[in-house]
Amino acid sequence: MTDATDLAPSQPPVIGTVTFSDITEALNAGVRDFAKAPVFGLFFSFFYVLGGILIYLQLDVIDQSYWIIPIGLGFPLLAPFLAVGLYEVSRRLEIGEPLDWAAVLGVVVRQKDRQMPSVAMVMILIFMFWVFVAHLVFAIFMGLEPMTNILSNWQDTILTQQGLTMLAVGTAVGAGLSFVLFSLTVMSLPLLLDRELDFITAMIASFQLVLANIVPMLSWGILISILMLLGMVPFFLGLFVILPVLGHATWHLYRKAMTFED
Repeated sequence: MTDATDLAPSQPPVIGTVTFSDITEALNAGVRDFAKAPVFGLFFSFFYVLGGILIYLQLDVIDQSYWIIPIGLGFPLLAPFLAVGLYEVSRRLEIGEPLDWAAVLGVVVRQKDRQMPSVAMVMILIFMFWVFVAHLVFAIFMGLEPMTNILSNWQDTILTQQGLTMLAVGTAVGAGLSFVLFSLTVMSLPLLLDRELDFITAMIASFQLVLANIVPMLSWGILISILMLLGMVPFFLGLFVILPVLGHATWHLYRKAMTFED
């Protein structure tokens, strides 16, 4: 039985072409994989749902917002490993290997000895940079105004020229950072499961693929964002379906988009 962690060193992938039909086919394949192995999808998505609920409770119920950053750091730290679990399920379904809990979770755990921790660190750095930039943008436009005052009187602060400008700048900066993070990781994560490469090479290949197929890949990123937002209603429960489908679909899109000469 092939183990995705027992791999010989690989050459960088050949960047292929991604079409809108490829995205549609990948989504359909993602739905099929989730239908074939729903328990695995529900298991891996549970951690995202739990994290979202915890953040909501911190903000809206117990008013301890200082926990948001440490909880938020858990997402980029765990995300590569949780995504690998979904990719591994799709990989096994693709080649007809049995879906064994010990084997699937074993592959996920063994990623700690490969390149996934480095990817997690890159994601954390981008997350921390966004937190810094968000605070900076807020300070530039709102000065020393406490956040609590703004939230309690948001109509008088946000719905002003200064407040709307802050939202526009913050949204633009956030979109730019999201694009960078998406481009670096969308193909590098399944690539690092499938092949033995260093994370820098994998991220460069992922970024190159996005740039070479900017319109369909940007559409894929926007679709992911929309589906994720929809999945957060009600109370993040939709993520139990959205996340596994997107994870499985990403694996199939990777298989269509990247080939190897070795």
